[in-house]
Amino acid sequence: MEVHHHPRLDHQEARPWKEYLLEGLMIFIAVMLGFLAENIREVITNNEHARELTGQLVRDLKVDTSQLNAVYKGETAIVKTNDTLFRLLQQPMDKIDMRKLQQLIVDSHSLWIFHPSMGAIGAIKNELHLKQFANSKIISFIANYERHAELLRTIQDITLQYQRNYFDPFMAQHFTPANMDSAFGDKPALTAQMRNLTQADLTLLAAQMVLIRINTRELLRDNKYVADDAVNMLNYVKERYHPKE
Repeated sequence: MEVHHHPRLDHQEARPWKEYLLEGLMIFIAVMLGFLAENIREVITNNEHARELTGQLVRDLKVDTSQLNAVYKGETAIVKTNDTLFRLLQQPMDKIDMRKLQQLIVDSHSLWIFHPSMGAIGAIKNELHLKQFANSKIISFIANYERHAELLRTIQDITLQYQRNYFDPFMAQHFTPANMDSAFGDKPALTAQMRNLTQADLTLLAAQMVLIRINTRELLRDNKYVADDAVNMLNYVKERYHPKE
């Protein structure tokens, strides 16, 4: 009986185990290099994003600092006006310069509003998952800044309430329409005339001025807190992130 032997093809020959090992190693290296390249790309992208956000934060804080300095200067002038008005109200009614009294009341009826720039802060709070922010103290600086800014806003609201509750009724009851219109048009009162004014009215306003003066000093104090927070955060961000300004 004739037996036919099939020829052994090269591709059917058993491959040495070293070839499998080398092939597996090459696949592993390719996967690892791809993983490392993706990680490097992500780190570079995140670093760039963090620099952009902190750059905007620096710009916002510079605007806020400038605004806070102007507010502090304006409120300092109002404190002096409040003090002068309070002292004037201690005098007997017949000794008071009524034109000066009216001007001091109008000048005390002022408020410098601070509006913080929250754009970059809001964006950074949305990106706290980034390693660049998660492993830093930036959230603590932001928390302090927001807390003191909110406190300052509360005092500003109280100031507006005092103006509506104390100054506005006094002026409506005792200023002549012409004098009020002139005073709020940045001109001196036209005359010294006042309407229905008594010593009791002046004494009541003096008592109200005690509260107004306390509140205005709190404005200065809280303004200083926010300004210090802005400077501290600005210095930290510049030192840690070297942002694009």
